[in-house]
Amino acid sequence: MQNKLQELTDKLYNEGLAKGKQEGEELLAKAKVQAEEILAKAQSEAERIIATAQKQADEIKTKTASDVKMASSQSIAATKKDIENLIVSKMTVEAVKKNLTSPDFIKEIIKTVAEKFTTDGPVDLNLILPESLKNDLEPFATKELAKILGSGVQASFSKKVAGGFQIGPKGEGWFVSFTDETFNQLISEYLRPATKKILFG
Repeated sequence: MQNKLQELTDKLYNEGLAKGKQEGEELLAKAKVQAEEILAKAQSEAERIIATAQKQADEIKTKTASDVKMASSQSIAATKKDIENLIVSKMTVEAVKKNLTSPDFIKEIIKTVAEKFTTDGPVDLNLILPESLKNDLEPFATKELAKILGSGVQASFSKKVAGGFQIGPKGEGWFVSFTDETFNQLISEYLRPATKKILFG
């Protein structure tokens, strides 16, 4: 009786042990599969994050390179423009200022222009001259020019006109400008393309 009880106890113990061992192995295998799945998923997510980061880095690199190239191009263009303006200004402003503040030179231009207004007969003219040249030009404008043209000339002097003059038919409300400012603009428009080509090809 004692032996049979022992055998039964051993049998139950061995079966329970075997069953527990089997369940443990199954759980271990299942856990291993789950761990591999989690690892694979984590690796896939890591690769996706790296790929996204690389793409963003490439986009930033491309944009930065483009921005640097654009900024560089704009800077070069602005520098060229400054050089061009400096040279054209130096070439024109000094020469124009010198001539259009010369009373003799202004007299010659006024005569030439005024004669064009009177080709079809006497026309009274309005003249606006530099205030700084009033002493030199007033006798010419009010007396000599009227005799030359055979018509009336009304001369006024303005501080707004630094050099040159403005002329137009009296009472018509319009005039032609031959001031230093208009000459500078006109001459620089012609000089700019040539200067640009000489400097930068």
